[in-house]
Amino acid sequence: MSSGFQNPITIKDAIDKIHSRQFLLPAIQRKFTWSSSQIEMLFDSILRGYPINSFMLWKISDSEIKSGYKFYEFITSYREFFAENNKDIDTKGVPDFEAVIDGQQRLTSLYIGLRGTYAYKMPRKWWKDTEECIPTRRLYLNLGAPVKQQYDNQKAFDFRFLSKSDLEKFDSNQDGAFWFEVGKILELDTNEKLLRYLMNNGLVDNAYAFETLSTLFEAIHQKPLINYYLQEEQEPDKVLDIFIRTNSGGTPLSFSDLLMSIASANWKTIDARKEIENVVAEIYRIGRPGFLIDKDFVLKTCLVLFIDNIKFQLKNFTYENVQLFETNWDKVKESIVAAFSLFEKLGFNNSTFRAKNAAIPIIYYIYYHGLAGSIVKATYDAEDRENIAKWLSLTFIKSIFGGQSDSALVTMRKVLKDTKSTKFPAQELMDAFKNDPARNYSFDDEFLEGLLEAQKDSNDAFYVLHLLYPNLDYYNQDFHQDHLHPAATFYLPDRLVAAIPEEDREFAADSKNWNSVANLQLLNGLLNESKSDMPLKEWVEKNGIDKKTLFIDETTSLDVKDFKAFITERRKGLIAYLKKTIGRN
Repeated sequence: MSSGFQNPITIKDAIDKIHSRQFLLPAIQRKFTWSSSQIEMLFDSILRGYPINSFMLWKISDSEIKSGYKFYEFITSYREFFAENNKDIDTKGVPDFEAVIDGQQRLTSLYIGLRGTYAYKMPRKWWKDTEECIPTRRLYLNLGAPVKQQYDNQKAFDFRFLSKSDLEKFDSNQDGAFWFEVGKILELDTNEKLLRYLMNNGLVDNAYAFETLSTLFEAIHQKPLINYYLQEEQEPDKVLDIFIRTNSGGTPLSFSDLLMSIASANWKTIDARKEIENVVAEIYRIGRPGFLIDKDFVLKTCLVLFIDNIKFQLKNFTYENVQLFETNWDKVKESIVAAFSLFEKLGFNNSTFRAKNAAIPIIYYIYYHGLAGSIVKATYDAEDRENIAKWLSLTFIKSIFGGQSDSALVTMRKVLKDTKSTKFPAQELMDAFKNDPARNYSFDDEFLEGLLEAQKDSNDAFYVLHLLYPNLDYYNQDFHQDHLHPAATFYLPDRLVAAIPEEDREFAADSKNWNSVANLQLLNGLLNESKSDMPLKEWVEKNGIDKKTLFIDETTSLDVKDFKAFITERRKGLIAYLKKTIGRN
């Protein structure tokens, strides 16, 4: 079969072929990654007459390829995190079609801009799949007036993805803008329809609107801007080589994207892409807020579980290795879900579990000890669970997984594999890094003292408090970081003067003393609400609190006027407890 450049087609022709599924995406393609601003700039470039480079397509005519390889439709309604994936399509027995080898991002951008929607999260909103948090947006072009350019490379045409509420704001502001929904240009496929639209919307005398809409009409319907090379050979290995070479520029093709494609083609009974995406979605439903992982994490977990070399290298993803992943997939999935369910029960969430690779040694432990069905149950060994929590907190405090973490994972895997213990080997894992100058679990006095200055609601404060209160039922109760001596005493000047002797006020007003771990405890949410601004001395007496649980001795005064002495003594008690916890007696 011959291959070569074909006669160029218009953007409208390309959109029609995508819509009729004559253009599809092979499984080797990565997900759509362009931002809304990149799509806007693409349309701006088209209207300015800039070249958008050529495309490469693969003609699929072989029945074995149609039935043996996966293909996907183009994404139409993109929703950040919640709908980023293409739907697969059964191509067995269908007429010949063309698969996009190079140019997926650009063609998808054109399709979304002309026939679809793009939704991304609003600033300072939660990751919730709602219109309030992630509003649906369509691409619009302002026909009212040109853009006032203020710097190089700015758009010449005012393309914007706008939601319904965005449009309402423009209407209420009466700012003279006329927002044309770009997709409507597909309906305006003749000069007569174009002129009628301008007349019906009072734009016929607006020279800028007339010229801009005419330019858009020509770019979409008349100019053959889609120049493409068609590969007609039906040899998948050769096409895969072409794909890797053509995707070496632009947005880099990650190896996990390629692996996802290889797995999708080689797993016999399971759809790898769907399964991995389902795991990511299931993990997100765990935690408050939910844990965010990605396919890279899942694939790295598979490597650590089964392959000696855990780097993302092609040689590590042979057919045999990929089959190994599939054979054990159900147990792998169960272990991943069990691990993150455990983390939630231990009080962690996506914010406090700041290094996701720290989950992989736990998953390894769960997988090879067959604990997926038991580790999250109330009857599971409490000491083992506390040991895991302790190791995680210390690992996060010392940033063991900062930077490139493959070497840390390999070291930990060796410990987990070699240990004779049936319990989680927290101490052995920490001892394995004793001689590592960059990653180690050493805690000198200065470091520990610094930890006690961690501010309320910070991650470090959470980790330290987690070490101080390991036996709390985090899963069934909501715990707050509570000030022992009420905060208002220190940040309200009048209360500070009334409560604290003059010579101690500077110390008491310092947030390193009143708003730090030194003056914090973890307290059940309901108890914290009832405690409110109650003086510490009164609260302790009312509830019969043992001073030892506050990490102070019986002689320490709880009167707020003795705040400096209280903090000084409590720091000593906390340091002593932490040293014992980390094995520094």
